[in-house]
Formats: sequence, structure tokens, C-alpha cells
Amino acid sequence: MIRSAEPADAAAVSELLRQLGYSDQDGVAARIRSWQVDPMSAAYVADADGDVLGVVAIHVGPYFERTGNWARVVALVVSARARGQGIGGQLMAAAEEFAAEHGCLRIELSSADRRTEAHVFYERRGYVNQSGRSSWFRREAARQ
Repeated sequence: MIRSAEPADAAAVSELLRQLGYSDQDGVAARIRSWQVDPMSAAYVADADGDVLGVVAIHVGPYFERTGNWARVVALVVSARARGQGIGGQLMAAAEEFAAEHGCLRIELSSADRRTEAHVFYERRGYVNQSGRSSWFRREAARQ
């Protein structure tokens, strides 16, 4: 079952994020709560009788340079023990539906170069790999 993430899911979501290599697990429950109250954000989990097997988080923003909205999938992970069972597709469908409900013209996401299986998954869903056509830049923000 795909449902909205709840603060009570924090431990399971933390473990899923750890599987992706993210080490900052403090405050996951608070982050889930902040996404719950933001109408432009959503986080969903795949729940199998109380066992959280995956999570997806998506955020919507307005374009500045044109009319309409875009969405960014900021996290998608399925437990290593449950991959290949269609859970990722169900989570992405929930995120894509959220984007459609918010009038999004485009959905974007990033995936580490080493995650080649994830790249195949996204391409099968119709996502176009922009490598070689576009560059992605980032910088850590200065802490105050």
C-alpha cells in the first residue's frame, strides 16, 4: 500500500536513506512533519502490513521563466530486500500523480552515476537522461 509518510515512519525512512548512503539521520521525523504541512511537497511510503519498504519525496515549484510548475523527486529508495517487486514504480506513480495534480509541466530528478540500475528504471518510465546535454552544478551553502 502506498500512503503518505508519517513521523512514526522515521526509523524506517532513516534506514532507507542510509541504504542510499545518506548519513544525516537526525531529525527525520521533523523533516517528515515539515513536508506534511507544505502543500507543495509530498512524501509517500510503501507499507506492507506495517513494514516500510520504500519512500519517495517530491517537491513542486513554480517556473520563473515561464508559466506553470515543475516538480523534483528529491528522494526515492526501495529497501534492498524488496527491489525488483514493482514498489519503485508504485512510489513513482504516486509522486507523478502529485505533480500532475499541481499542474507540473516537467518532473526532474538526479541519480548518481554509479546507480546504473536506477537509470534503467527511470528511462523505462520515460525519463530522459540529460547527461551530455545539460550540466548540474551545486555548492554547499554557507552556514550562519
